Order: sequence, then C-alpha cells, then structure tokens
Amino acid sequence: MSAIAQQPATVLVPGRDFPRNYAELRRWFPDDGACLDSLGWLRWPEGFVCPRCGGGGSCLEDGRHWCEPCHRRVSVTTGTVFHGTRTPLTVWFAVAWSMTSSKNGVAALTLHRLLGFGSDQTVWALMHRRRLALVRPGRDRLAGVVEVDEALFGGVRPGKPGRGAAGKVLVAVAIERHEPKGFGRCRLRVIPNAKTVSLDPFLRDSIEPGSTVVTDGLKSYPPAVGSDYVHGPVNVARSGVHAHVLLPGVHRIASLAPRWLLGTHQGAVEGDHLQAYLDEFAFRFNRRQSEFRGLLFRRLLEQGVQVGPVSYHSLVVNSVPKSKPPLPPGGSHRVRATSLTAALTPIPHPWRAYNG
Repeated sequence: MSAIAQQPATVLVPGRDFPRNYAELRRWFPDDGACLDSLGWLRWPEGFVCPRCGGGGSCLEDGRHWCEPCHRRVSVTTGTVFHGTRTPLTVWFAVAWSMTSSKNGVAALTLHRLLGFGSDQTVWALMHRRRLALVRPGRDRLAGVVEVDEALFGGVRPGKPGRGAAGKVLVAVAIERHEPKGFGRCRLRVIPNAKTVSLDPFLRDSIEPGSTVVTDGLKSYPPAVGSDYVHGPVNVARSGVHAHVLLPGVHRIASLAPRWLLGTHQGAVEGDHLQAYLDEFAFRFNRRQSEFRGLLFRRLLEQGVQVGPVSYHSLVVNSVPKSKPPLPPGGSHRVRATSLTAALTPIPHPWRAYNG
C-alpha cells in the first residue's frame, strides 16, 4: 500500500487509497506483514513519530521502529486497539472488512464459524474493540435543525409502559433534519433517565451550539437546552397529531435500530453492552450513502490506530467466572484463528487426494 501512495491524499481514490472489493483486499494484504505496513502508513503518514517522546527514528527489519531519542523499539500496534493482540492481523482485517462491507453488518457467531476462531468470546471481544474505534475522537457535532427524543430499547414486557418501564434501556436519540425532507447524521446514547442532568451532557456532546433543537414537551428539555441552542418544543398531546409525524427523524431511528439489533444480532445484546452496538448503528447510518464500502473499511482502520488499548476484562461488564470443560487429551492451549496469509502452503486438490 505504501508503494502505491507516497503522500497522504486529500481526496481518497478507490483502488489507490482503499480496496474496492474483496478480491482487491486479498491482493493488497496477502500476509500479516502487509497489514502491519498499512497500519504504520495510516498511523504515521509523515513518518514514524515515537508515541512516548515524539522523536523520530528508523524502521527495523522485523517491522518495528527504532526511536533514536528513547533508544527503544516501538511496534506499529503499540498504544492502539491492536496492542498486544495474538490474533493475526490478516484476521483483524478480515473482521473489519466483514463489518463494513455488508450493509447490515455481521454477528460474532457468524465470524466465529467463518474464520475458525477458537471461541466465540475471542471474536466477540475483537469486534467490540472494533466498535470502540467507530467513535472518532473530536468528531463533528450535529448542526442545523436537530430532532431530539428518547426511546426505549427492549422486548415487550408486562408492567408500566413508557419512560421508567422495567427491564428496558432508555436511549437518547438526535438526528439532523434536512428541509424540505430527508435526514442527515444521528447520535444515540444510553441514558439512566430522562432528567435534565442526563439530557444536558448528551446535547452538549452531540449538537453544535447555535443549532435549533426540536423536542417534545418534556419539562426536562428547556433547562437542558439552555441558551446555547434555539429550542423548538412541540406539544404532542395538544397538537392532536401523532408523535412520529411531528418528530419523524427520531422515530425512524428508534424503529430502525431495534430492527437492526433483532435482524443482524438476533436480539442477543445485553443492556450493559448496548452503547457499543448503538455506536455501530450510527456509524452505518451516517455513512449509508457511501458509494464504496472499502472507504468505510479504511476509516475503521484509521480510527483503530487512534484508539488506545482495550483489555478483555474492561469489555466484559458482567465477568462472572464460568466452569470450563476439561481439556482434550494432550491439549493445553486455546485454539486461535489461523493467519489468512497467502503464503501458506497450498493443499493440492484435496478433493481428489481423498477420493481417488
């Protein structure tokens, strides 16, 4: 990849800055060394910069870099979401391509079967690390006319309906409204309640000051909106019009996101991990008009080298030790995914060797 582009391009070109299809992906990244070089190019487009001291250095034969001021070896993956991984980078790239190339994404159990992971926990953790990289640090906030509302995520359960329903998760939703019709980007965040103290940080983090915020008549919104935004409250009860007509954008998101969770992930998403899946949904929705899926793949790699290391225990919210089945005779290590390198020794016509 670095041999193709010698300078960072302002406008990314398909076939030069990112692969256009799966066949091109395999040609660009035939082995783990090519994947490592690509991450180095994305992390340091102007040349190696030591993450500790900011100094420069040279590249070593093993793919690491030598920092002259620090006198230490630095790996390309040090301090990134790939830090300390024992999963081959070709597998990481295959997972990233599977998550971005498909319109609806892919479930962890599906990749577990396709890529030969030793356990579904391994691929689940790998995909969750990828989801953390979907939220770009310092990303632009929503602007213009923005609809804001809350939605309940969870199955149909008996008991109190509406806000405060037991066994469900409350999610704040914001989406840009484009006149005369159409919608722009969206943001979703799990919140503990619909009080001002919960809505205020969501608005500050998601919406550019000066924007027009359109909400329903909930009393928590005026103090949360404050003087930083132009507030356009809509009293749904007095209008005599259905809420999805007055606030069509947030209701569309509140409908599409649960359907995506039920479709791609079969509803097997715990409330403690819901935020990561909502971030993935927003990433997909905000790039729904992208012409090239390979561009999303590149964006995911770029953001992956900007996110710090994430341990498995920090990902698992309810880490309850489970009884493990006994190891098979002679077995002492977990089966790990095999590198997808094209340099593996080919098996010549196995269908003939075992049936001839």
